[in-house]
Amino acid sequence: MAFWDNKNILVTGGAGFLGSSLIDKLRERGVGEQNMRIPRSEDTDLRRWENCVKAVEDMDIVIHLAGKVGGIGYNQVHPASLFYDNAIMGIQTIEAARQEGVEKFVTVGTVCAYPKSAEVPFKEEDLWSGYPEETNAPYGLAKKMLLVQSQAYRQQYGFNAIYLLPVNLYGPGDNFDPESSHVIAALIRRFTQAVRDNKREVEVWGTGEASREFLYAEDAAEAIALATERYNKPEPVNMGTGFEIKIKDLVKLIAELTRFEGEIKWDTSKPDGQPRRCLDVSKAKQEFGFEAKVDFAEGLKRTIQWYRGMSKRDVR
Repeated sequence: MAFWDNKNILVTGGAGFLGSSLIDKLRERGVGEQNMRIPRSEDTDLRRWENCVKAVEDMDIVIHLAGKVGGIGYNQVHPASLFYDNAIMGIQTIEAARQEGVEKFVTVGTVCAYPKSAEVPFKEEDLWSGYPEETNAPYGLAKKMLLVQSQAYRQQYGFNAIYLLPVNLYGPGDNFDPESSHVIAALIRRFTQAVRDNKREVEVWGTGEASREFLYAEDAAEAIALATERYNKPEPVNMGTGFEIKIKDLVKLIAELTRFEGEIKWDTSKPDGQPRRCLDVSKAKQEFGFEAKVDFAEGLKRTIQWYRGMSKRDVR
């Protein structure tokens, strides 16, 4: 815990889904409110250089979580803004932090940076073995450029920047917006509403044959905190569970947990996205002692319970 003593820490995106869990982890480590800066996007637009300069002022550590994200449909409609916004926010924040003399910069990237053809499980050394899956390539490549920048800044300036690669996240507080939610939140919303409205059919995109790996947000936050404390190398590190599930099995599991008993209709005209996603997570354990703790089914139950509570509140 001594690592965090008297450190001023900027967490971009700290008010968001993953950021909220990370702030809790920092509090557990004794970081006081007076030592944390958590800018909100409506007040601090990191696409503007002057806001980046102001945000990093007097900071010792910067953990960069801020980004524009969405599911497959959102990526298809907004590829340009996903590329520009994510690239410019990260590039400017890293440069501002370097100029400020920040001790350590932690960038949280994305599994979307991996090549579509990468061998499963994805190993960090395979990150450059091909082009990302087309539907989310602009987002993935924008985030990937921050790895290039981090390594270049370490080489030229001695800037201590590290880069983490999480799989798809889920958990209480996730984004359930129908326009931009990822697969687990989208499915939970769809099945929960179907049960509430007594619908006998739920439509799901794709064939169900694609597979994904998911990491509970609280586990991801712990991984980031551990890496900030213990990892100081240029190579990227995967953050995940090593557990892979087909989308058709995920749909079945969420249907069961939400007690949906109707028919599931697959719209095969819609894309599956990347065929498979599963990470080799051995480096995170080796380098900074991270292992995911929350069982997948248990994490889904907690997320469904949270969403049901929020839905009831919205109805009232």
